[in-house]
Amino acid sequence: MVKLDSKIPEGHISEKWTNHKFNMNLVNPANKRKYDIIVVGTGLAGASAAATLGELGYNVTALTFHDSARRAHSIAAQGGINAAKNYQNDGDSVYRLFYDTVKGGDFRAREANVYRLAEVSNNIIDQCVAQGVPFAREYGGLLDNRSFGGAQVSRTFYARGETGQQLLLGAYSALNRQVKAGTVKLHTRREMLDLVTVDGAAKGVVARNLVTGEIEKYSAHAVILCTGGYANVYFLSTNAMNCNATSHWRAHKKGAAFANPCYTQIHPTCLPLRGESQSKLALMSESLRNDGRIWVSKSKGDTRKPEDIPEEERDYYLERKYPSFGNLSPRDISSRSAKEIADEGRGVMGREAVYLDFKDAIDRLGAHIIEEKYGNLFEIYETITGDNPYKTPMQIFPAPHYTMGGLWVDYNLMSNVPGLFVLGEANFSDHGANRLGASALMQGLADGYFVIPYTIGNYLAGDKPEKLSTDHKEFDETANKIDDLMKKLLSINGDKTVDEIHKKLGRIMWNKVGMGRNEAGLKEAIKEIADLREEFWKSVKVVGSDKDINQNLERAGRVADYLELGELMARDALDRNESCGGHFREEYQTEEGEALRNDEDYAHVSAWEFEEVGKWNLHKEHLEFEYVKLAQRSYK
Repeated sequence: MVKLDSKIPEGHISEKWTNHKFNMNLVNPANKRKYDIIVVGTGLAGASAAATLGELGYNVTALTFHDSARRAHSIAAQGGINAAKNYQNDGDSVYRLFYDTVKGGDFRAREANVYRLAEVSNNIIDQCVAQGVPFAREYGGLLDNRSFGGAQVSRTFYARGETGQQLLLGAYSALNRQVKAGTVKLHTRREMLDLVTVDGAAKGVVARNLVTGEIEKYSAHAVILCTGGYANVYFLSTNAMNCNATSHWRAHKKGAAFANPCYTQIHPTCLPLRGESQSKLALMSESLRNDGRIWVSKSKGDTRKPEDIPEEERDYYLERKYPSFGNLSPRDISSRSAKEIADEGRGVMGREAVYLDFKDAIDRLGAHIIEEKYGNLFEIYETITGDNPYKTPMQIFPAPHYTMGGLWVDYNLMSNVPGLFVLGEANFSDHGANRLGASALMQGLADGYFVIPYTIGNYLAGDKPEKLSTDHKEFDETANKIDDLMKKLLSINGDKTVDEIHKKLGRIMWNKVGMGRNEAGLKEAIKEIADLREEFWKSVKVVGSDKDINQNLERAGRVADYLELGELMARDALDRNESCGGHFREEYQTEEGEALRNDEDYAHVSAWEFEEVGKWNLHKEHLEFEYVKLAQRSYK
């Protein structure tokens, strides 16, 4: 039975984390080497956690399915990382960052977790500068800032359009230092395929060596999952093709509650879909909306080139609808607005696309300034599309990007399974129903550098968990279960490829569990996903062997998990009879077409307990709003 205890400390919100750190149990420095910790994933959350825990003296085993830890998908983040330094002297503060994040998440996040995130954000910048991260600087040498959606201050630190890459290289260097020191053992090309639990507590993981096919067992006193989000359930997303949900989905099936699975983010600034053979979508950083203006023709079906459309016939719809925030309106609002435009038939040349235009900024600042700010992003755009954005507007459209839902965790970032901690995008804790831009990198590094070192020590010193031998029967049973699954997938020998079925799932998810959702469509999606899952287990064809490199087999296991997760996402969306953030139920909207929340019935976290495939039990964690009062969100 799932028990949800958030373990939020007492006291004023500004003192909770400080007092909690003082009151936590500590592990003596000489005793840290007696404890073994597994970290799964080496993105910003995983690399920073493994490096920091190794530096403290714990024995860390880090697993990544990449050939190098620095290939983790955090490297793809472009625009920046938030922190409340107030270098611009424009009114920012820890409290304002906290307020903007709670409001941006449409009042569906825990206040205490969000305040802590804002509180430690400034430490992240200091840490990364000390590591040599080349943040952009002003003429005088001070770190520069720019604005992102959902804020009226400039708090986003950046390294051109490659902030994620530079931050990851900083964490990667710290990780490598500990690998050299011997406190971290890094295993590349390993994919975690199941969690091992004994008496309800996490004791290790079972992984597959992606080169040899060997099933490997790893035991530890605690396990930390830092394995990202699940946007690839839509097939087409901005995520790398290898990004998946298998690690935390398998943990969910071992007892970890899955929280708010329907909260998914559709990013407004992506390249439009060009054809059915496309395997992923490309992201264009939200930072471009600082200087780019978004517009379409005021006329339906307008096929003129952008330069032929006079200014008075252009609709700068975000500036018109949301004058206070304009082109920097939050992602969920900006994405829905673009979809409404396309649904009206006013997309670029009748397509699902809108313009992102830099002409005014180039005229005002000069092309050289725009190149300094966004040059590599413009190069990416021109390489993909063949169009020069200095001369003609970019074409953009929303695409699946980030997932706010994830495994449920308490204030200590531990799931309801003792000893299983979840960091970064893999947990649900900080963003509510919509993540503000530049907050993902902030959360990953906050969790890894500044939260987990305290909270995992509290767990290890308090409960003093036992490390089991990998010969324990639970390890053997879990490994055998994985082996059986591999053989089952290989034995079906049907006539459908894995990607065929994944594409079908993606269409269902995008059309019925995407930007706009309604009761009828969600009920249809649940039935269609269940039917597709049955088709998968009868008709999929997985070639090759489980004793060698086999990417087809890897994808098959991941899609099998998506076919279960997709149904839960639809069920969660159907259960939540309100609109909030990225969860937009068409039945629940204001007269102006904005999300209409139901705080009386749905100011809670929906935490789902797995019972069997197609059947879950719902548990609720009530959300209290003491410091940011519940109000209809407005960016006008």
